[in-house]
Amino acid sequence: MSQEVERLRRILREEARQGYADRVVLGGLDRLLANLAARGAFPAGSPLRTVLDALPAGGYAALPPEGRREWVRQAAAALAGRTPAPAAAPPAASAAPKRRTAPAAPQAPARPRVRRSQPLPPGGLEAPVTALKGVRESTAAKFRRLGVQTVRDLLYLFPHRYNDFSQVRTVAELEPGRDQTAVVTVWQATESQFGPRIKGTEAVVGDETGTMRAVWFNQPYLARQIREGQRLVLSGRVGAFRGVKVFESPEWEPLDSGDLSQAVHTGRLVPVYPLTQGLYARTVRRAVRQALDAWADHLPDPLPEALRAELGVPPLVAAVHQMHYPDDLEAAEAARRRLALDEFLTLQLAVLSRRRTEEAGLRTAPIPMPAGTLDAFTASLPFSLTAAQRRALAEVLADMAREVPMSRLLQGDVGSGKTVVATAALLAAVANGFQGVIMAPTEILAEQHFRTVTRLLSGDADPPDDGLCPVPYLERPVRVALLTGSLSQREKDEVQYGLAAGDVDIAVGTHALIQEGVRFPRLGLAVVDEQHRFGVLQRAALREKGGSPHLLVMTATPIPRTLALTLYGDLDISVIDEMPEGRQPVVTRWVPVHQRGHAYQFVRDQIAEGRQAFIICPLVEESEALQARAAVQEFERLQREEFPPDRYRMAVLHGRMGAKQKDEVMRAFRDGALDILVSTAVVEVGIDVPNATVMVIEGADRFGLAQLHQFRGRVGRGRHRSYCLLLSDNPSDEAQERLRIMETTADGFALAEHDLRLRGPGEYFGVRQSGMPDLRVARISDTPILEQARELARRILAADPALARPEHAELAAAARRLLESGPAEAH
Repeated sequence: MSQEVERLRRILREEARQGYADRVVLGGLDRLLANLAARGAFPAGSPLRTVLDALPAGGYAALPPEGRREWVRQAAAALAGRTPAPAAAPPAASAAPKRRTAPAAPQAPARPRVRRSQPLPPGGLEAPVTALKGVRESTAAKFRRLGVQTVRDLLYLFPHRYNDFSQVRTVAELEPGRDQTAVVTVWQATESQFGPRIKGTEAVVGDETGTMRAVWFNQPYLARQIREGQRLVLSGRVGAFRGVKVFESPEWEPLDSGDLSQAVHTGRLVPVYPLTQGLYARTVRRAVRQALDAWADHLPDPLPEALRAELGVPPLVAAVHQMHYPDDLEAAEAARRRLALDEFLTLQLAVLSRRRTEEAGLRTAPIPMPAGTLDAFTASLPFSLTAAQRRALAEVLADMAREVPMSRLLQGDVGSGKTVVATAALLAAVANGFQGVIMAPTEILAEQHFRTVTRLLSGDADPPDDGLCPVPYLERPVRVALLTGSLSQREKDEVQYGLAAGDVDIAVGTHALIQEGVRFPRLGLAVVDEQHRFGVLQRAALREKGGSPHLLVMTATPIPRTLALTLYGDLDISVIDEMPEGRQPVVTRWVPVHQRGHAYQFVRDQIAEGRQAFIICPLVEESEALQARAAVQEFERLQREEFPPDRYRMAVLHGRMGAKQKDEVMRAFRDGALDILVSTAVVEVGIDVPNATVMVIEGADRFGLAQLHQFRGRVGRGRHRSYCLLLSDNPSDEAQERLRIMETTADGFALAEHDLRLRGPGEYFGVRQSGMPDLRVARISDTPILEQARELARRILAADPALARPEHAELAAAARRLLESGPAEAH
C-alpha cells in the first residue's frame, strides 16, 4: 500500500475519533482527497475510487454527520481491501457549506487513540523522564522542580490553561489584536537587530492572499532553523506596524503536510504548562507529546469498565489525551471532571480506609447520657439551645453511646455556641465515671474555656476559681482543672497528681496536656479546639493518653463542605449554622484613607459611652518588605496623636510577649481596666469581652475574609450595638472586592466560600500546613464531584473493604501511593 493511502487510513481513524467534525486536515478532508487523486492514489475501478465517486457534489464537507460516518466506514473497508457493504445514498446537504474558520464542535465524545500494538517502552510508566528523546539530565533536574521525575508524573503534569490557536485564517483574514493561526510559506528569514541590545529573527511570510511579517525577539537562532520556501504554521497574537500585519513572537512549527492532527504548538487549543527557570514551554510540550504517543495508552484505568459505564465518564486514556490536547474547551472540561473524580475518589478511599483500619477491632466504652441529666443541664442554662446546637449535640451523644470511638468535627461560626455542646458531651463522660479533656492552641483560649465550662456546669455567672463546681443534678461536684505552660511547677504537679488519681474530672489546657508526665486513668472524651492549629502528632498524642477515647474536634473557622471533606475526610462532620437568639449583627464599614480621622473619632465616642475597642495590626514591628502598620509602632503613634494616655487607657498585645504578660493585659482588658487594646492577630481567638463594641482593623486588605470574620467576631458579644471598621490605605482591586464582601455578608460560611474563590485553598487558614493534599485538576469548588466520590468510596469499601478484588487493584495502588506520599496523613 502506498504511503499516501496509509496516511489516509490514519487520518480517517482520527476523523472517527473526533466525531466526524472534518477538522483533522487543514482546509478539510476534501482538499486532501483532491490532492491524493491528483497524484494517482485512486486508480479507476479500485474500491477506493468507487467510494470516492459516491461523494455528493459538495464533497465530504456537504455530508451531514450520519452521512460522514457511513462514508468513513466504507472508505475504511476499501482501504482494508474489503468490498464496502452497500448503503443507502448519503443524504445531501441542503446548501453548499460555508467556509469554516473555526473548528466545529465534535458530534460525539472523543475516543482514545489506542495503540496497544506498540509495546510499553523499557521502564514502563515509572521510567525516568530521561527515557524521552531530547530530555537530558540537566532538563530532568528542571522537571524535578515541578515534581516530575517519571513518565507517569509527566502524563499527570496537566496544563493550567490553553491558548486558543484554533482560529485558522488566511493572511488576508487575520485581524490585529487577536490570537489566530495561519499556514504560510517563508519567503525570507534573517537575523535582525531590534534595538541596542535586542537581537532576534525577522521573517517575511505569506500565502495566496498576501504577505506579512513575523518577528521573534531574543531568538536570533531561529533564522538558522527556518528555511526559505518552508511551510509553517504560525499561531499567536497578530499586531500591525506601519500598516503591515505582524505576528509577534508566535508559536511555530513546520507543516510538511496538510495534517494538523499532530500539531504540538500551533493550530489548535495549545496547552500552557507550569514552568520553572530554564524550562521552556516548547520543551515541556514536546516531552509531553512524546509521553502521550508512546506511554499514555498503557495507563491502567482505576475505574472498572462497569463503573465507568454507570457513571457515564470517558476512559482514563481518553481523558488524559483530552486534558493535554483537547478537541475543544468542552472536551477539556469533561476530561478534567473525570480526572477530578479520580483524585477525590483516591483521596476518600485513602482516608476512609485508614479510618476503617484504625477502627478495626478498636473498641471503647460507650458513654450514654444518663436519663434526665441532659434535660437538667439544659434547664440550668441561662439561655435556650438553638435548633442547630441541639442537632449537633444529638449527633455527638449518639456517637459517644457506641462502642466505636467517636471521630467528629464540630464546626460553627464565631459565637454560635460550640463550647456548650462540648460541655454537655463532657458532662456525659463525667456522669459515667470518665474523665474529659479540652485542648486549646493558646493559653488565652484555654483560660476562656476553663471559665466557660465552670460557669455552665455550676450555673453560676461567677464560678469558683478552684474549679470545683457544684452540680445539683449529679451526686457529687465536678472538679475542673486548668493546665498550661505558664503555671508554676508546683501548680502543674498538683493538677497532674489530681488527674492521675482520678480526682480531676475535666482538664482544660494547652499542649501541656500532652506532656510526658500527664496521665488520665479513665479518659473518656478528648475535645480539641481550633483543630487546624494542631498537627496530627499532637492530636494523636492526646488521644493516646486514654487509649481509645471518643474524640471531638472543633473549629470556629467556617469551612466549605468540599474543603472540610478534603481536609477532614476521616471525620464525621456536625455544623452549627445558626446564631443564638439576641446576637446582634456587627455593622461593618470599609473606611477610606481620607476618613481615618472619622474612625478614630468614632472610637472616642464609643469610649465616652463606656465601651471598649480593639485595634488590630498585621505585624509586630515595622517591616520594609510589608509597609503595614505594626502593633508596637502603632500603639506609640496612637498614644501620641489620637488617644493621649492621660485620657485613654491603652495596652498592646502581641505574640512575642511572655505568657504571663499577655495574660495580664488580656485580664485587664476583659475586666474593663483598659479602654483600647492594640493587638496583632493573637486575638483572632480567645478573648470574650462583651463590653467591647468596636473592632478597628488596620491593613484590612492584608487579611483574608475568614480571618477578618474571626476578628469581627470578637465584638458584638454583649447587649450593645457593635461595629467593625476596615482601614486600608491602598487596597488592590481584589482586596477592595474582599472589603466590600465583608461590608455586606455576615454569614461565615458564605465568606469562607468567597475566600476560597478569591484566594484559593493554599492560603485558607494555612491549609498547606494542615495537610491539604496537592490536587492536580480537582478544585475545591467541585463539591458535587467530591460528594459523588465519597459515596462511591463508601460503596466500594462496603463491598471490598481491603480493595482486594482484581477490578480494584489500581484504585488500591493509587490510594496506597497517596498515603505513602504523605499529604493525606495530616488529619
